[in-house]
Amino acid sequence: MATIKKIAEKAGVSIATVSRVLNYDASLSVTDDTRKKIFEAAEELDYKKKPVKKDAALKIAVVHWYTEKEELEDLYYMSIRYGIEQRCQQLGIQYANYFYDDLEKARSESLQGIIAVGKFSRAQADALGEITDAVIFADYSPDEDRYDSVVVDFEKAAVKILNYLTGKGHQTIGYIGGQEVFKDESGGIEDARERAYRNYMASRGLLDEGNIYIGSFTVDSGYTLMNKMIEDKGESLPTAVFAGNDLIAIGCLRALHEAGIQVPERVNVIGINDISVSKYIFPALTTLKVHTEPMGEVAVDLFLERNQGRKIAKKVFLATELIARSSSF
Repeated sequence: MATIKKIAEKAGVSIATVSRVLNYDASLSVTDDTRKKIFEAAEELDYKKKPVKKDAALKIAVVHWYTEKEELEDLYYMSIRYGIEQRCQQLGIQYANYFYDDLEKARSESLQGIIAVGKFSRAQADALGEITDAVIFADYSPDEDRYDSVVVDFEKAAVKILNYLTGKGHQTIGYIGGQEVFKDESGGIEDARERAYRNYMASRGLLDEGNIYIGSFTVDSGYTLMNKMIEDKGESLPTAVFAGNDLIAIGCLRALHEAGIQVPERVNVIGINDISVSKYIFPALTTLKVHTEPMGEVAVDLFLERNQGRKIAKKVFLATELIARSSSF
């Protein structure tokens, strides 16, 4: 039987830290990496928390578009989930986590609402809407006239990054991004960052299609595409690279380091998200901070508003913050 002690030994942390992380102690300050190690250890050991009291007045399902394995590899969505669960703990709301493939299990529950984390197609959103009227989307808005959502304006975020880079005098700026598709295979998801990059650069006469590389939002993809850009462009390598997220940016930094290309002296690199490791890698990554935990918290608050009678759909945008570090100047 898995115990907190065994989880602590596997994760290499104290028993007290494991207990507080698994109980979503809002006063505990630990890195995302430590939290991830603890959740991974708990999952591997098949740890079962004591169930939430059954007399809570409200119960919601938290539905994830990622599989469990994918979520463990992406701190962005794990952090949104943590914000949801922490807020539910504070408010005494029962919650249960489901991945979209297990959605049928949620249909048998007595739910007052659903918070859907990730990118859901319109058809998937409507399927959720058949279960309960109060469906809140975190990180995507499939139908802003019907469903509440809390999102980041990634188009505006991209412009903020590009203004920062052009303000530093950069004219040749590369873009390395990713392509996502809906899990129901209904189509690809247009990326606002790439669209904003194209529009911004074209409006200034700076767009070069040869400076755009698209793969997936992973470290490996960033590494592979940065190497390809280095090979393709040679001495014409852009002076700055805008990466679609921090994972891609980390892969870019590795490729540039292995190629002996100095950052930021020859190439500036900037990402999006500000995951916990961004400030610890070398050079420390300049990035646009996305407030993921507050995104989850706001999603719960939107559910409460719906539960208290609000009928009109609401779409909430959270601000981003540019964090300048040593991968750019």
